[in-house]
Amino acid sequence: MELTEVLILVASFVVLLGIGVPIAWSIGLSGLVTLLVSIDSLPAFTTIAQRMGTGLDSFTLLAIPFFILAGQLINKGGLAHRLIRLAKNMMGGLPGGLAHVNVVAAMLFGAIAGSAVAAASAIGSILGPRMEEEGYSKEFGAAVNITSSTTGLLIPPSNILIVYSLASGGVSIAALFIAGYLPGILTGLMLMTVAAIWAKKKNFPVSERASFKELTKSFFDAIPALLLLIIVIGGIIAGIFTATEASAIAVVYCLVLGFMYKELKVNELPKIFLDSVTTTSIVLLLIATSIGMSWVMSFEEIPQNVSEALLSISDNPIIILLLINVILLFVGTFMDMTPAVLIFTPIFLPIVVEMGIDPIHFGIIMILNLCIGLCTPPVGSILFVGVGVANTTIVKVVKPLLPMFLAMIAALMLITFFPQISMWLPELFGF
Repeated sequence: MELTEVLILVASFVVLLGIGVPIAWSIGLSGLVTLLVSIDSLPAFTTIAQRMGTGLDSFTLLAIPFFILAGQLINKGGLAHRLIRLAKNMMGGLPGGLAHVNVVAAMLFGAIAGSAVAAASAIGSILGPRMEEEGYSKEFGAAVNITSSTTGLLIPPSNILIVYSLASGGVSIAALFIAGYLPGILTGLMLMTVAAIWAKKKNFPVSERASFKELTKSFFDAIPALLLLIIVIGGIIAGIFTATEASAIAVVYCLVLGFMYKELKVNELPKIFLDSVTTTSIVLLLIATSIGMSWVMSFEEIPQNVSEALLSISDNPIIILLLINVILLFVGTFMDMTPAVLIFTPIFLPIVVEMGIDPIHFGIIMILNLCIGLCTPPVGSILFVGVGVANTTIVKVVKPLLPMFLAMIAALMLITFFPQISMWLPELFGF
């Protein structure tokens, strides 16, 4: 590999992004341009096309469109409202109560829907106006909603963990799903701690504590939605079905619940299916072009050279993990999660494995790093969704967002240097 290819890859990608080319096309075109430097045009075009096509030919990837559809059904079928009501009755009486409700609701909703965007839009649109009515600032509500929505990407079922399994060469999806629980909960607790301190400092009001009767009723109302987690994750762990089969079961279950709650109408299904197809198309195009770029990087021996460069700096696992965290935090500010996982997993995973770090643990570290990137400009998709739902601006949200951002960094450091947070449950279940 020559330095020329690396410079062309990075420069073409940055330039394409800078002139407004969508990220999927920027990734695909920069990979193609880099390959054209090394080989003739005809084999370059055909190789990229072939790699994109074969990269999508995966049974595992079938889980993604099914989980996306399940998330749409959850949002439209009344499950989201019941989960938010349960969270409110559990946490509403604490200092900064509605902020805690937002975090817990995001953890429950994100865990079931597997989508941070869906959690941010659904919970923000429901709780945002309520927080304003009770005296919370719009910007504080948006900051809590933006950061807490990412917890569902760690708590299973999570599409991005499926993508990491694919990029890593077959790390167990079941093990990754189980490993995400404690880090996701820890991140949520860190956010709740900061929210409580901020709310007390700003003298935000405390809601009335729900009665035992209200709490019990909301819990029983939410049981069918919560059972989805037990069915999907329990079935995968027990080996009854694969993650892909579980995703199809989740769709059927959510469809039945939506009709049972009488909040889902037959005439709404075409739009739900169309929205799911649109989202799936975007995700799969990102996956295809990222796989193409990943192959080009492998062809040009970029991962090996990055590995040599990092290991030449230090052979201390702590130093290497800190460097990788810094790089991933930077990458997350301008690259979407899916391509980042597909491109950087083959680069960093061999390094950490060589240093004795478990691929499951590293997967959780990587996902949390990139979750933080979703909350930061210029590409942070959750940041823009949260700001849009709250009808405010990024500039106004920055001040309350910074403490939340630091809480996520603190959670990342704990998870990075205390591997048992990620590994205890997988080891308990024999993975």
